[in-house]
Amino acid sequence: MSERPSILHADLDAFYASVEQLLRPELRGRPIAVGGGVVLAASYEAKRFGVSSGMAGGRARELCPDLTFVKGRFSDYQRLGDEVMDILGAYTPAMQRISIDEAFLDVGGSRRLFGEPDAIARAIRARVRDEVGLPISIGAATTQHLAKIASQVAKPDGLVVVPPGGEREFLDPLPVGLVWGVGPATASRLAADGITTIGQLARSSRADLAPLVGGQVGSKLHALANNDDPRQVRSAGRGRSVGAQSALGRVIPTDQVLGEVLGHLADRVAARLRAARRAGRTVTVRVRFRGLRSVTRSLTLDEPVASTLTLREVAEQLARAALADHPDEREVTLLAISVSNLDDQPEVQLELPVARDDPHRQSSPTGAARLALDRSVDSVRERFGRTSVGYATPALSKRALVPDEFRELAEREVRPGQSAGRGEERDG
Repeated sequence: MSERPSILHADLDAFYASVEQLLRPELRGRPIAVGGGVVLAASYEAKRFGVSSGMAGGRARELCPDLTFVKGRFSDYQRLGDEVMDILGAYTPAMQRISIDEAFLDVGGSRRLFGEPDAIARAIRARVRDEVGLPISIGAATTQHLAKIASQVAKPDGLVVVPPGGEREFLDPLPVGLVWGVGPATASRLAADGITTIGQLARSSRADLAPLVGGQVGSKLHALANNDDPRQVRSAGRGRSVGAQSALGRVIPTDQVLGEVLGHLADRVAARLRAARRAGRTVTVRVRFRGLRSVTRSLTLDEPVASTLTLREVAEQLARAALADHPDEREVTLLAISVSNLDDQPEVQLELPVARDDPHRQSSPTGAARLALDRSVDSVRERFGRTSVGYATPALSKRALVPDEFRELAEREVRPGQSAGRGEERDG
């Protein structure tokens, strides 16, 4: 553990909503929400009325009658998020971006150039405000987990430094929901056993936590509550997998539902693989049922794949196998696809026509034709926008409530020690 609080967690405040207020001065100081049928992000003025991300639009209007809904400026979110990351990266090469609007930094090696960590944090906040125009909160501590909690306590638009030796004093009175990995359901189970603060969680035994949240999860939460977090800030490297998911509410998994949702997800994942000039051999599908019960099925192909049609076919095969193994489950609430075991994507060389034409092999005539079609689609989308062309089912589906542009901002290659897709469900 570092002797000084050299780990920073920088997190832009209510990012999507703050961007809207930055670009539209008439919205400043007013309660706004990005979205429509569902709240994708809420300003702090709206949050004071109880409006939160993921809330139905009708419910949000009931809580805040003066709420203004605005459409998302997706390209601006990406542009401004990248500008902020450029500022963070100017202070240390040890920067780990974990979503479009937040990152960890290890500034232990930057003292000679920029001063102590608290001075660096103040400089970052001033530059982000002056050069980009957005509020950012920063936590400084000796571990990643503690720095992240400190940044949440600092919100909105603040700085909190946790000094070495002051960890327990800082953590003990805070609500247990601030621990990384404690969501509403876990917090409710802990509260039912009288555990509502981080201090109470830290003083609980692993044996007592196991019946509440499971042995593995309980051990992890107990360690974090005691500031036991050995993770180091990792600079961006090549990702281990690419994935996407879609929350469905509660639907019956008919062939039409599977075709629409998995086709849509396959289109997103395969396009991101091709954009990164990568392909993967292992396809994994996750099916979540009612009660948060999930099952996964995987298949490793002979050749890496980056074709939308191939990925869709494999995903549908795996999803149907998962459903067949659970005939009593009548409804699904989430479907997800990920591709792992990634390789750089070389130019496809056709096989000699001595074997059968397997469309799942990109070196086969059909596989090569599929990939060529996908690249033509990519070229059209790059010029005219993502919605300009696509396969029929993914292009026509209206099932998703969250626009793809938001999903694409949140989704990225999963890196060691990094969770995926967080940005879609959080709103700082």
